[in-house]
Amino acid sequence: MKRKITKAIFPVAGQGTRFLPATKSIPKEIMTLVDRPLVQYAIDEARAAGIKEFIFVTSRGKGALEDYFDEAPELERSLRKKGKADLLSELKSTNMESGAIAYIRQHQAMGLGHAVWCARRLIGDEPFAVLLPDDVISAQKPCLQQMVEAYEETGGSMVAAMQVSSKDASSYGMLDIEKEQGPLVSIKGMVEKPPLGQEPSNLAVIGRYILTPSVMQNLTKIKRGAVDEIQLTDAIAQEIDQGRDVYGYQFSGQRFDCGSKAGFLQATVAFGLERDDLHDEFSEFLTDLKISQSAARALKLGA
Repeated sequence: MKRKITKAIFPVAGQGTRFLPATKSIPKEIMTLVDRPLVQYAIDEARAAGIKEFIFVTSRGKGALEDYFDEAPELERSLRKKGKADLLSELKSTNMESGAIAYIRQHQAMGLGHAVWCARRLIGDEPFAVLLPDDVISAQKPCLQQMVEAYEETGGSMVAAMQVSSKDASSYGMLDIEKEQGPLVSIKGMVEKPPLGQEPSNLAVIGRYILTPSVMQNLTKIKRGAVDEIQLTDAIAQEIDQGRDVYGYQFSGQRFDCGSKAGFLQATVAFGLERDDLHDEFSEFLTDLKISQSAARALKLGA
């Protein structure tokens, strides 16, 4: 019988250098996308998929991230006194039950595989999920929930997959596909950041994983790979070499790379327009902005 996925690892130890100087004092994961921090989107997705235990792999300077999930009794009292029930409910949804969340330090930046390996003692012999908060996915049914439902049919390890262009493939772990059945593909190999033109397919791994405990055992033995880091994809590829099933899941939804400035801005616009309380005003602003930019460009060309 396949064990349910109830534990998830959130690797959040990165320095967020692409967002300096903001990340000098603010962990990237609590930078706000509209009015919620990036990490809250990942937490909500994990909860929807049935996750009960949340393991954060952190580093120095992430204290504000830990505080975010704590209770704020003074603020709660203030909102209750002012009768702001909606805001109070929103605030309480960010709290985590005692014992449901754990923090582990990654003392050296040695790659995603090493970050996941740091949580090995809390995972034990159970299957687990990994969510990268930089990857924010807009979907009717949350991405990890889609994967968990597929996992209940297949077992094995599973990675979220999406199509990318050949010029972008060198930035991803790429899948070597054996067979495709609807959104599910069985995998015969994985290549981390292949050189331009040498990718085995156009399907790239993005930041959602369901992994068996044997992946942790692989990480214990694995050596540094691409960009001199311990790569999670290398440990998953070993599962295939050892005769275990690994699948790619082509999820339904739109992924935003909020680890980049352009992706963060794109997500802000997309999520802002989805909000009923913001859509009309924001849409009008964007339309006016486009008109004014077009007019300015026409004046410049005519000068």
